[in-house]
Amino acid sequence: MTIQLKALPYKYDELEPFVSEETLLQHHAMHHRDYVDSLNAEIRGTPHSNKGLSEIVLSAEGRIYQNAAQVWNHNFYWQCLSPSRDLLPSRELLEAIEDNYGSFDLFKVAFENAVVHQFSAGWTWLIRLASGRLRIINTKDADTPVTDPNSMPLLVIDVWEHAYYIDYRHRRKNYVRQFWGHVNWPFVSQNYRK
Repeated sequence: MTIQLKALPYKYDELEPFVSEETLLQHHAMHHRDYVDSLNAEIRGTPHSNKGLSEIVLSAEGRIYQNAAQVWNHNFYWQCLSPSRDLLPSRELLEAIEDNYGSFDLFKVAFENAVVHQFSAGWTWLIRLASGRLRIINTKDADTPVTDPNSMPLLVIDVWEHAYYIDYRHRRKNYVRQFWGHVNWPFVSQNYRK
């Protein structure tokens, strides 16, 4: 089985001004494609060659895991974004956010702080724990909460520099603040309902 580079659910220029067409082309058509190509080269002739992406993430180690997790994380990240602006979480998810963080605005502040304080390359996630509680976490490099059976990823932002440096340079805080205008809340809400 060959892992495919999934097409974006929008055109390369449709997330502007959050991210430019140039950034999205570099990020998807180059960085994401490199992870896909590297993963296919790494799994060729191994027992992983007959597995789907999620199975590889859950069972692999080393470079195979790193490339598979990067592919999975990017696939998820693209779904978390939308060219539509000003969408809101479902009432059910909004109530859970307010219950966990006090208000939607306080949740956004907590999420932004997690993004800004992520020291290394990685990801900032909103996850749902098995208990039903929500938690904001950072993962380093390619790590992903999908490997934890007690958590369900709901939302993610890519905090690797290639996700924002062309448009924002070192101003990661500006990147995450613009992120809110392009969150695909119907997708995030659907994840919450699972």
